[in-house]
Amino acid sequence: MSRVGRLPIPIPAGVEVTLEGQRARVKGPRGQLEHDVHPSIAVSLDEGTVVVTRPSNAPTHRALHGLTRALLANMVTGVSDGFRKSLEIQGTGYRAELRGSNLVLNVGYSHPVELQPLEGAAFEVETPTRVHVVGIDKQVVGQQAALIRKQRPPEPYRGKGIRYAGEVVRRKAGKSGR
Repeated sequence: MSRVGRLPIPIPAGVEVTLEGQRARVKGPRGQLEHDVHPSIAVSLDEGTVVVTRPSNAPTHRALHGLTRALLANMVTGVSDGFRKSLEIQGTGYRAELRGSNLVLNVGYSHPVELQPLEGAAFEVETPTRVHVVGIDKQVVGQQAALIRKQRPPEPYRGKGIRYAGEVVRRKAGKSGR
């Protein structure tokens, strides 16, 4: 059995999980998410937990078993607690600000870069050099954070750019010939 797939998903207070055929709906205090479960994977509700089972030990069923359990667990976590991805901006003059719901980045280009949030994500600017992406869908939050980082990835010589909080950027030595 899959180590991830066999674990039951506990349903916290205030979260409601409904199964309609192969469609799973999770509703909580932060919102509602839906997911279509693969037809060969069975999902059931048992005494405040969600249990995912597979029909056989075939490689595709084994892969789908853990994946489905992880996706449903992320949905439950998202509607109850939400997800947050933090980014740090490093570089002289590099900064971020909120303009309405849009994020405006000044990261060394001749113009400011304005980003609109994806549906299901929102921006928070703690300081001009620290940005948070928040939302209930883990995939959307990660995608939005990747789009922000893509505007100016950290470079290996001076370390300037946008990086995830806690990300270690390997530094290279510059030219040493004199």
